[in-house]
Amino acid sequence: MTADDTFGRLDDDDYPAYTMGRAAEMLGTTQGFLRAIGEARLITPLRSAGGHRRYSRYQLRIAARARELVDRGTPIEAACRIVILEDQLEEAQRINAEYRRAAESSDPSASA
Repeated sequence: MTADDTFGRLDDDDYPAYTMGRAAEMLGTTQGFLRAIGEARLITPLRSAGGHRRYSRYQLRIAARARELVDRGTPIEAACRIVILEDQLEEAQRINAEYRRAAESSDPSASA
């Protein structure tokens, strides 16, 4: 791996750059919270060669959303389910919009 490859990863939202301790510190939460959302299968951190959990920026954004819900009194299991459903809804809406655009572009009479 070259230095250019390494620096290219700095912009990659999916690159597992953060240790559990650093991730917890960034989120203002505990390592136990990160373990709990992992057990609830909200996020699955990658493991280093030594077996340590590593988190990506994308995973930290998901964890932060779950933390917001928990901070408002939502049980952790429910918060994880809400975040998963929100993500699924967003994906379904994106797919629907793509289908709509494709249907409109293939049917010129639809815009008349």
